[in-house]
Amino acid sequence: MAQLIFLAVLVGAIALFAYHVRLLRRTILMGREVKLPGSRSQRWLQMLRVAALQQKMMDKPVAAIAHWALYLGFLIINVEIVEIIVDGLTGQHRSLAPYMGIFYDLMTIGAEVFLALVLIAAIIFLWRRNVLRLPRFHTAEMRGWPPLDANIILWTEIVLVIALLVMNASDQLLQARAKPPYYSFGTFPVSQWLTPLFAGLSDSTLILIERSAWWIHILAVLAFLNYIPFSKHLHIFLSFPNTYYAPIEPAGKVSSLSQVTPLVKEALGLPLNGDTGDGAPSTLGAKDVTDLSWKNLLDAYTCTECGRCTAVCPAHLTGKKLSPRKIMMDTRDRLEEIKRSLYKKGKWEPDGKALLGDYISAEEIWACTTCNACVRACPVLINPVSIIMQLRQYLVMEASQAPETLNVLFVNMENNGSPWALPAADRAKWTETL
Repeated sequence: MAQLIFLAVLVGAIALFAYHVRLLRRTILMGREVKLPGSRSQRWLQMLRVAALQQKMMDKPVAAIAHWALYLGFLIINVEIVEIIVDGLTGQHRSLAPYMGIFYDLMTIGAEVFLALVLIAAIIFLWRRNVLRLPRFHTAEMRGWPPLDANIILWTEIVLVIALLVMNASDQLLQARAKPPYYSFGTFPVSQWLTPLFAGLSDSTLILIERSAWWIHILAVLAFLNYIPFSKHLHIFLSFPNTYYAPIEPAGKVSSLSQVTPLVKEALGLPLNGDTGDGAPSTLGAKDVTDLSWKNLLDAYTCTECGRCTAVCPAHLTGKKLSPRKIMMDTRDRLEEIKRSLYKKGKWEPDGKALLGDYISAEEIWACTTCNACVRACPVLINPVSIIMQLRQYLVMEASQAPETLNVLFVNMENNGSPWALPAADRAKWTETL
């Protein structure tokens, strides 16, 4: 009966996760197509360097070490989770041990060491967020759900670790008493310190504790798996494709609009060379998330709200309304609204709302200096400036709502060929005093 219950729970959890992954993929692919330059080898190297080796985390040593502990702990502990799943399906206990020999001891030692490191790292992150209250975790957009989401994940990780350590501690006592099927397998350097807490308990009580911890751990893992698609912790999975598809070219490069290029060439009397803009989006720039590229939407879902982008943004630091993190969070919030419609109706129908205006204001996007400091600071190569530029393009080229200072510049460019109201003959006068 226990095996049947476990099988039903496991299949149900995996099926539910797969459904939400498909729904997420469908939502992201509502973005427009975009050609990404760079070879596959360049992309694989970029993903290895930034996502797997976490190169861009290294500028903050405490956070980097703690994050490395969580990251490696997640990978190593998953080996033990594989064994738990096998045990649950077969009804055996430590089913991998007879086949791994000394490597099983190495696995359990590694798992326990990283369990301790994960516990320490989670406590450090909780301390930084809730006691030290680092400023980048407490800006205007970080209220309500965002900080709660982070704390839920950290407390879940603590529960997962404690459950495994309690399971291993009670298991060791049952092994010492030679209570079948608790045969002597594995080495547990951390949980052995917990055994005195349970030493005086009866065999039946120890078995109850061990089984309860086993079920709590695996149920928490499966619940965590299905929580991730609704959490900022999607970066656990999406940071790898996001860094793979991130542009190889310099961050400051602004892509030209394919719809405009043939018109400009025609006006200048240049040959089109087959560049007609066919198949290009009808909207100049972006008003809603469906006008953005699928890579922009992948960026939004990859964002972990760490705030490194906002912490280095010169506009934000000088009191402007702009926060690059909020740009990404607003984009994701709008996407979630569309995803809920796909979930309920099976399709998306315009609801009269848009990313520009209902989520992100014109004041925010015009505060950006396009310095790309936020792009350089992001640990997973997210690009808020790309979204900002496309929203600006819509305001200028579709809505004709450029700021007055830009309108003056446009007139000067049209009349004089320069941003300043000077005739062409005087363009070099500024050099005379050098």
